[in-house]
Amino acid sequence: MARERLHILVVGGSIAGLFAALALRRQGHAVSVFERSATTLDGRGAGIVTHPALFALMREVGLAFVPDDLGVSVPGRRVLSPSGEIAGERALPQILTSWGRIYRLLRSGVPEADLHHGKALLRVDDRAGGVVAAFADGTQAAGDLLVGADGLFSAVRGQILPLAQPLYAGYVAWRGLVEEADLSAPTRDRLCDRFAFCLPPGEQMLSYPVAGADEAVTPGRRRLNFVWYRPAAAEDALPRLLTDRDGIRHDLSIPPHRIRPEVLDAMRADAHRLLAPPYAEAVARSPQPFLQAILDLETPAMAMGRVILIGDAAFVARPHVGMGVTKAMADGAALARALAAEPDVPAALAAFDAVRRPVGAAVIARARALGAYMQAQGLSPAEREAAERHRRPEAVMAETAVATPDLL
Repeated sequence: MARERLHILVVGGSIAGLFAALALRRQGHAVSVFERSATTLDGRGAGIVTHPALFALMREVGLAFVPDDLGVSVPGRRVLSPSGEIAGERALPQILTSWGRIYRLLRSGVPEADLHHGKALLRVDDRAGGVVAAFADGTQAAGDLLVGADGLFSAVRGQILPLAQPLYAGYVAWRGLVEEADLSAPTRDRLCDRFAFCLPPGEQMLSYPVAGADEAVTPGRRRLNFVWYRPAAAEDALPRLLTDRDGIRHDLSIPPHRIRPEVLDAMRADAHRLLAPPYAEAVARSPQPFLQAILDLETPAMAMGRVILIGDAAFVARPHVGMGVTKAMADGAALARALAAEPDVPAALAAFDAVRRPVGAAVIARARALGAYMQAQGLSPAEREAAERHRRPEAVMAETAVATPDLL
């Protein structure tokens, strides 16, 4: 029996929403994408580690690309000692790209007429046989089902699962980009042709090269992307970090330009004290580092009636698995397959939930294991001993941002 053509509302015009739109359009459905931001999202995000599964998913929705053109290829990984010497190496070829590069590729495949900006969701009404979305600008949209792809602070999730909230993991990440040309030759030699790590006690610094502002991937015109994980107790350290220039306390994130100068100065001083010299230099020369509280989000259901959640709206794993983008795309592809296999929409969405929710839970569990040693203050001695196994240089190189079949 031919599949009924559905009208599907996608709330969220970032990578998860755009990919879902492409996958669903390829099945013959009409798709409308509603994005809260009034403008495109090209400039957002930093580095992304790619996996073969990510490329396979993009080909599945008909996108034409050459993997090597998407970013910077590296032959492997290394760990630096506190003095900056190479303490270990591992062959592991990967392509490292930027969030904006993937976003623009996906956006090019979605017709402009199907993208609606400046649409902040107020309410979802799940009615018999369909859904209606109401937006802050006074407009409404009706469809056969609604896909919540609106990220960590999902308005859709707030409607259907209000008790499912992000949980702070006990540590933060300082992230930054620095122009390769602004780094010294010794630092470029150590960091700019590998996925690299430095492992201060109870912390982790990692970096990898990504394309430059003009998408250049030639040496000297690229950028170095770094992520520095540091414990920050919820009772005192985190509130200090998230209190801005005007004394306003932010809950879980803070705009980069609102970070207090003294906080940035202290972070850079710690970099010189704790990190290998090439990393201290990279931190010092990054013009606008930004702060990210590390969070877990695990929902009890991805489908409720005719409303579903995908990507970060459903599960947010600590970044150590390096699979947020790939997982979000796999959610969208699984939804399209479920709707193609099952004519009854609620039954198809239930089948989607049964397939994807265990995967999300597995990603969360893996990420927690990899990051546990950075929250040692909350672990028992046995847990600390288990966590330490994941911070050995050999384990860090082998496990960080590496996709395995059970996580897809």
